[in-house]
Amino acid sequence: MGKTLKRGAAFTALARALSSGARGGPSLGARLGSLPRMIRATTRGEYDGGLRLALMTAATAYIVSPIDLLPEIPLAIFGLADDAVMVTWLAGAVLAETERFLEWETRRASVIPGHVTP
Repeated sequence: MGKTLKRGAAFTALARALSSGARGGPSLGARLGSLPRMIRATTRGEYDGGLRLALMTAATAYIVSPIDLLPEIPLAIFGLADDAVMVTWLAGAVLAETERFLEWETRRASVIPGHVTP
């Protein structure tokens, strides 16, 4: 049941992220363009996305791994299902995290140095 909930959350995040661009949120181009900045800010310790970036990297490695190609041959459509779920989760995670990063960037840019925010 836990895996089903995580998959459901990934599908929900993907749908929410895709629809927010249509409702005036960040465009897909802005989200993808923010990835290098998000990685730099995370490696510098400025942004708290380390665990999420690690999970997205692991998901990407799983998807492109040649080791996963073998089960798809005998299992046909069932062998592809795990990849489809992983790709969907990865897309939702990237879109949701880049939106969170863009909001963080906006908040950070609006802070005046030397002033304490409540």
